[in-house]
Amino acid sequence: MSPSTAFVRNQWYVAAYGEEIGHELFARTICNEPLVFFRAEDGHVVVLSDRCVHRRYPLSKSRLVDGDRIVCGYHGFTYDRGGVCVAVPAQTRVPRTARVTAYPVMEQDSFVWVWIGDRDKADPAAIPRAPWLVDRGWTTIRGLETIQGRHALLMDNLMDLSHETYLHGGYIGTPEVAETPITTEVDQGAGVVRVSRHMDDAECPPFYANSTGITGRITRWQDIEFQPPCLYRLHSRIAPQGHYPPHDYEPGRDADRDGGAFHTEIVYALTPETEHSVHDFWMVARDFALDDQGVTEYLHKSNHTVVMQDVVALALVEEVIAEEERVGGTYQELSINIDTGALAARGLMARLASPDSSEVTA
Repeated sequence: MSPSTAFVRNQWYVAAYGEEIGHELFARTICNEPLVFFRAEDGHVVVLSDRCVHRRYPLSKSRLVDGDRIVCGYHGFTYDRGGVCVAVPAQTRVPRTARVTAYPVMEQDSFVWVWIGDRDKADPAAIPRAPWLVDRGWTTIRGLETIQGRHALLMDNLMDLSHETYLHGGYIGTPEVAETPITTEVDQGAGVVRVSRHMDDAECPPFYANSTGITGRITRWQDIEFQPPCLYRLHSRIAPQGHYPPHDYEPGRDADRDGGAFHTEIVYALTPETEHSVHDFWMVARDFALDDQGVTEYLHKSNHTVVMQDVVALALVEEVIAEEERVGGTYQELSINIDTGALAARGLMARLASPDSSEVTA
């Protein structure tokens, strides 16, 4: 059975970094919905459907006037920030149905979050947090790649980090990542999958050796928290071998109680573009060498290389799966212990796509 191409609409998705949205029109497709973004004069982000109701001309190819009105570049239909058409050419009466969809939007932790679905169900309190991206005491690098592969492939990739040993050797992968068993926990109430891999007496990969200065063996912890469908957080702890945190240490929350260790919060936002492509927002926040520009540049270059290795690999897998689907293949996946996190995430995705949620499939 192929990984699903379904995506759930009644959810918050990361649509952009806040720094991407200014006073110019900006386009991005989310869950097959073409959207136009801009920052109004009061500083708030506005998100509308990127298609004029008249002849479907992209509003992102139009112009912004008076700070918060879009004039369609084809026939001049003019929309306010709520998506209501307030002027049409050659007549004073504007048809009552002349409007485009305005989407609920929130800015939090450097992200622009957009609700795709029934706006009455949009609850800002349900947006998951990634506070390290904006908190003092952390320095963050970030980037974005759009992968030509379905959302489920990126989700599987991030939930099973054993692939680091093989795909990302020389950057973040070492033998211990693939050799160390994982523990998996599903919090049904919170809608979170947790996967932990705690490595002892491990090789220090270049990504950390060159940024922290550690030269010997290490204690390396990887603790994943994924809240489907969008936000993935990897709490990474690196310390010289034999240096352990307090017994009640909570990954992602107690870095300030863990002196002598180095912590990175690796955050991904998995936002479907279409059924067969996904926006891969990636960030690495660190609590060490905060003002060292050399470390910042090194980590950005290295992490971008790792992400691009995933981009290439997942595009190849998508091509294979799509061809098998095209010819009506009946390939049955084989899963093993390392896949428990990915399978749990798939289960939560299926629950989100229950009858009271809207689901789109290819």
